[in-house]
Amino acid sequence: MSSKEDILKKYRANIHQQFDMPNLSDINAITYPDPLLQFMNMTKSVGGNAIEVEAGRDINTLIKELYPDAKEIATNLPEITIATRNPDEVGRARDLNGTDVGVIRGIFGVAENACIWIPQQMKEKAVCFISENLVILLPKSQIVNNMHEAYKRIEFDKEYDGYGTFISGPSKTADIAQVLVMGAQAARSVTVLLLQE
Repeated sequence: MSSKEDILKKYRANIHQQFDMPNLSDINAITYPDPLLQFMNMTKSVGGNAIEVEAGRDINTLIKELYPDAKEIATNLPEITIATRNPDEVGRARDLNGTDVGVIRGIFGVAENACIWIPQQMKEKAVCFISENLVILLPKSQIVNNMHEAYKRIEFDKEYDGYGTFISGPSKTADIAQVLVMGAQAARSVTVLLLQE
């Protein structure tokens, strides 16, 4: 018997009371009268920015206005013509180091916590985390109320081995001396562009 099996056997021997798993259909998850407005407010509260983009507005011009000093813009999205790097064409993830702005596509957002589901849609997913600033394109009609609704919608792109992640605002930590640091492990800023469909 392995040490892992031995440890698990000891745990099982000391369980005095067992409980059935809850029926998830009995959970009354939170809903909002206006999920889009809640999503935008939550995005701001987690340190991000959400912008409703008018129909017909040029996304490339908007990104340049938001990040006028950006020299390196990485994306594989065909509608972003100002890109200088393509995460599908780099030799390795570290070739994306120095990316000022990464532009990715979100599938749906969650009003409850401003999370956005990002399945891997590029060869090097590092663009989601190594970019100094992250721009997420998200259809404004694709906002769900809560994580219960979100989990039901998760799908993976089989081409990229089924990887995906939720992103909510910029990376931040206050672990050291309780001082809030933005961009500790990933993007310093996240801007969600809410697009008309």
